[in-house]
Amino acid sequence: MTKLAVKRGAPVRKEPFTEWPIVSDEDRGALLRVLNSGKWGRHLGTEVLEFEEIFADMHSVNICVTITNGTAALEIALRAADIGVGDEVIVPPYTFVATATAVMAVGALPIFVDIDPETYCMHPELIADAITPHTKAIMPVHIAGGVSHMDVIQDLAEKNDLIIIEDACQAHLAEWDHKKVGTLGDLACFSFQASKNINSGEGGAIIGNNEELVEKCYSIHTCGRVRDGIWYQHPYLGTNARMTEFQGALLKSQIKNAEEQTQKREENATYLRDKINAIPGLSTLGEYEKVTRNVYHLFVVKFNQSEFEGLSRDTYLKALQAEGIPSQAGYVPLYNEGFIQDAFQSTTFQRGYNPKRLEEYPGNIHCPNTEFACNSESIWIPQNVLLGETKDMDDVVNAFEKVTDNYKDLL
Repeated sequence: MTKLAVKRGAPVRKEPFTEWPIVSDEDRGALLRVLNSGKWGRHLGTEVLEFEEIFADMHSVNICVTITNGTAALEIALRAADIGVGDEVIVPPYTFVATATAVMAVGALPIFVDIDPETYCMHPELIADAITPHTKAIMPVHIAGGVSHMDVIQDLAEKNDLIIIEDACQAHLAEWDHKKVGTLGDLACFSFQASKNINSGEGGAIIGNNEELVEKCYSIHTCGRVRDGIWYQHPYLGTNARMTEFQGALLKSQIKNAEEQTQKREENATYLRDKINAIPGLSTLGEYEKVTRNVYHLFVVKFNQSEFEGLSRDTYLKALQAEGIPSQAGYVPLYNEGFIQDAFQSTTFQRGYNPKRLEEYPGNIHCPNTEFACNSESIWIPQNVLLGETKDMDDVVNAFEKVTDNYKDLL
């Protein structure tokens, strides 16, 4: 076992980890129930409505609006908050692309605030300096199942009359000071995409403390209609982002296992965290003191290149993957993505912003913590690995130990 698999040694693990999604007979029955009913659209059956009630009750809120996906949920939330051309929204650059593209899709500018290197969430000490007279909202991302520093964000939003839109797409059931994410701002968006801890292939939801805005999201997502209104009456400008009855039925079934699976991830993450932190050159992502529940959509390991004689994270990662451990490097800084410059060439941005502003942005953006995390440090282990047993976690630890013990063979 001492010879690395990438050097033609035997890998630590050959069998797969827990498959995702986990499919039950109840899931199959839910889909067949909708299929056989012939009521496949949201307004034809009751599956979506019943899931919305379940999800709302889970978060102790009155209204939940289900959406086609998390990306559409973010766009609709921004539209409901009347954010558009000329406005700025504060976001982190270490997140899935939708956090920024949703802002730009409504014509607003994403203003990137670097991450805290300990948590990979937006750095609470840097947010205030990013607020300008054009700022309309803060969009904290609860990355990897952790939680952003909501005390600071709530305080800044109150002082500056800003909307808080939580991007909770990776954080189902996570908690800040014993309050679930999704209840910490005006609006919050969730994703049920295939990799997420609650999964229907695609899907999303919007909840929040501002019921007027949540209800506006309902109208926008269903062609501008209002509840209990006439079917062909559209008082608001909307779109069609309705969830199907198939998704609603599947989510009703899948969510029954969410709490048990979350507890399993927490237990295994705690076990892994202690073991990984004992390996020289490696550490795990931290969390703020008031995070009372981290739900580990990702288990993030931080690679310290200086303790490996300059060995690159990517070379270490390839060796880890060869040992049979599902893992990846993760994101690139969002402000380096080509879509930003492409969007600035559109008439929406050319007409809405001073040319000098567009010329300077994003070329003058530099977020060193994000760039270090993306390029040199982060190693992701997906959430389904954490649904295994202790022996599975030991394989993960053994693989990290093996690659670390033999890293000189990779130099």
